[in-house]
Formats: sequence, C-alpha cells, structure tokens
Amino acid sequence: MKFKLKKFGISAGRPIAFLNELDARAMDVNVGERLQVSRDGKKIICTLDVVKDYVGQGEIILSEDVIKYINLRKNEPVKVDLVSRPESSKFIAKKMNGKKLSKDELYSIIEDITNNALTEAEIAQFVVGVYRNGMDITETVELTRAMCNTGTVLKWHSKIVADKHCIGGIPGNRTTPLVVSICAAAGLTMPKTSSRAITSAAGTADTVETVAKVDFSARDLIKIVKKTGACLAWGGSLGLAPADDKLIKIERILKLDPEAQLIASIISKKLSVGSTHVLIDIPFGAGAKVTKVEALELKKRFIELCKHFNLKIEVILTDGSQPIGKGVGPALEMIDVIKILKRENGPKDLEEKALMISGLILEMTGKAKKKEGEKMAKEILDSGKAYHKFEEIINAQGRKHLGLRLGSHVHTKKAVRAGKIKSMNNKGINEVALILGCPTDKGTGLYLHKHVGDKVSKGDEIVTFYAESQERLNEAVEAFEKNRYVEY
Repeated sequence: MKFKLKKFGISAGRPIAFLNELDARAMDVNVGERLQVSRDGKKIICTLDVVKDYVGQGEIILSEDVIKYINLRKNEPVKVDLVSRPESSKFIAKKMNGKKLSKDELYSIIEDITNNALTEAEIAQFVVGVYRNGMDITETVELTRAMCNTGTVLKWHSKIVADKHCIGGIPGNRTTPLVVSICAAAGLTMPKTSSRAITSAAGTADTVETVAKVDFSARDLIKIVKKTGACLAWGGSLGLAPADDKLIKIERILKLDPEAQLIASIISKKLSVGSTHVLIDIPFGAGAKVTKVEALELKKRFIELCKHFNLKIEVILTDGSQPIGKGVGPALEMIDVIKILKRENGPKDLEEKALMISGLILEMTGKAKKKEGEKMAKEILDSGKAYHKFEEIINAQGRKHLGLRLGSHVHTKKAVRAGKIKSMNNKGINEVALILGCPTDKGTGLYLHKHVGDKVSKGDEIVTFYAESQERLNEAVEAFEKNRYVEY
C-alpha cells in the first residue's frame, strides 16, 4: 500500500512507523510488527505503532531516522509492505538455549541488526543469550568480523596506524586528546574515533565537542587525517561497525555488558578504522567496571582475539579506584587537557597516565626504543609540539570560538574538619555529574580539588559543582552529601 508522509518531528532513536488504526486493520498488521518503507529504490524496515489520532487514513508518520535515510519530504508517497520475521530470530533463540552459533548465523544476526530487521526486544534477547551463555573464541572472532564487515572500513596509506581505547567507567579519565596529540606530533597516523557518554559524565567526543566539530562523513574524516595525521572524532556518524551502536544501546538499557560483545565491540571498531597497532587500557579496582582478576582474564581474551586479525595489541591494567584529573564533565575535562598541553600546571595524575600510554604506543610502533617511549612523549609535551598538533587537529575539524563556559549555578563543598581523603566513589560521582546536566549541558559537572590520600584542613575546598539551574544544583549536592561519595 502507498501512504502520504505526515511530518511530526519524532526522534525515536530507531525506525518507527505510525499508522491510523483503520489502515492497520485494512493491512492486517499489529503493533510491534515489521513494515518495510520504501521510495525510489531506498528501503528501511520499521517497527509499527498504531494510533487513533494525529494521523489520518492514507497518511503515515515516520520517525526522523526513516525520513533522513530515505530523504523524504512532507506529503511524498511511500510504499509500505509487511515484512515477515527474519531467519536470524531463530538463531537468537538458539543462543538463548545455550548453543554455539556458526559464522553464517552470527553474520545473519549482525546484518539484520544493522538493517533494522530485528526489533529491540529481539536484540535484547541476543544480548541476554550472550550474557547468560557466553561465547567461545571462535564465536567471538566471527562476531567481531561480522560487526566490522557490515559497516564502513577505512583505508590508509600508512603502514602503521595507531589507536587506543579505555573500557571506561572512571570519571575525568580524559587521556585520549593528550595521547593523540603527542603521538601525532611524533609522526604517527592516529585516526581516533570515540563515543559519546550515556551513563557517565562525558565521552571523549563530548569533551572534544566543547572546542571543535566532531561529527564527519568518512570522506571528510580522511581529509582531516591526511592533513594533520590524526583526528578526535565521534564514531557514530561514520558507519563503523553500525550494529555495535545498536547493541550498546540495548546493553545500557538492560545494564548488561557481555564480555564477548565488549571485546568484539572494541576490536571491530579498531579494525573498521584501519588500525594496525592498538593499546587497550583496562582500569580495575573498587568503583571500576572490573576487578583485577576480571581485568587479567579480559586482557587474555583481547590478546587471543587480536591474533586472529593480525592486529598488534598492548593491554595495560591501570588503577581505577578513583577519578583521574580534576574536572568531571565535558568543558571541565577539556580545561584539564588544555592546561596540560599548554604546560600550565594541569593535573599530574592525568598527565602521568597520558605520558605512560603515549610512551607505550611510541614503543610498540617503533617510534621509540624500549623503555624510552615515555621520555620521548614528555619531550614532545614539554616542547609545545603536542599543543601545536592539538591546535592543528582542532582547526582542521572546525574550531568553536565560544570559549569554555561553565555552568552559572555554582556551589563549593568545604571540609568541616581536618582529615585525609579516604575514598572517592566513581559511580556516585558519575551519577552526580548526570544530575548536574552532563553530558548534554557541556559546562556542567564537578571540579575535584582533592584526591584519595590528600590531607584536608578545616575549610579546604573539596569539590565544586556546576549546573545550569538551581534545581539541578540542589539535587546534585543533596545526593553527593547524602551518599557520602567522597569520604575523609
């Protein structure tokens, strides 16, 4: 059947079609079923919702994802067909029952996730099946390959393409802009793509977006990297391992992080961006995503997987027991980064970790001799070459000239007695940052004046909160104090 598009401005985050209940009855379709919407050879599979009002007979409302994909205008006709349940749903049921999936079965699932042929409920079943029953190395290899091959794969002229990744969870751990600037200044090609935050204060893309554009087409990204040797971009606009983004969205809703999918997610993105040498940072400890035992097991699996793709990898275990740096939130974290790059007394813990990671990358790529990488990285940082390279990258991506403005509603918590900082709750600090408005409101977040082990005198500043409204500020301060996220 054909329907006229009625624009309604719905950003659902997934393809949805809304039909009048009389039209749905005439097509004999029900809520939650799949519809294929097509025009001029372009087609996309949507999930159906049925409404009585807002959409008349002969009309269809489509979410913005669909309109953008097919490039539709108001009142344009589209063809709508009922689509049967894909074969991949049987393979998902197989995984739910604890059975091993073949290469073709995994590819079928990932291809259907990419093409929106599976509903969110079916994707959730797949996530739960992998979480409950796990995957052996063969399945993990094929999952990684499928996630990479169903998306864009970037190619470079350089024989060595460096990259790094942190599994996340630590507030303020914004080493990426520093590492990329240092390594690119040393002559490495480093096309760094990063994610946005959903459950934490900021992702690297959120932080870099405070000073430059981060969303590019693959063609534009290649131009930037050819010009500067590196980039600090958001991976979501590039079509790299697109099924991964959809899986991550469901994992966050379910609050599940299956190990096989975590590993496949990271490595598929590195393969998609054309990396040859990758450093993986696994923070462990109280408040981190994993314990030391889990971190060691994860390290082993990363190394085993990368052997199958001829990808040179270095995996490091780092202290994840407290935040790193002073700022927690997009603009506050960028302030830390710029202070370090400009040699203006930035946070030492963040600087030292960035130098350590940079040094290891310089060594594994042959830019520095063994045990001399960190020294080389510090020389590049001290000389101003890293800051110059950072500026070059930011200019190439499209500098923002608005300045790093912080939230207008501010509160500083001061010590009511002398003592020493005993602990800082990473998850709690991230939760407070979200209450304050992170990562959407770029200038919101926390500034940590103290870290674990620091002595505190009565009246010393411990943490400063930044928000864009008094209501958010009050709620955040109350949550922080009630739950004692910093103890001394």
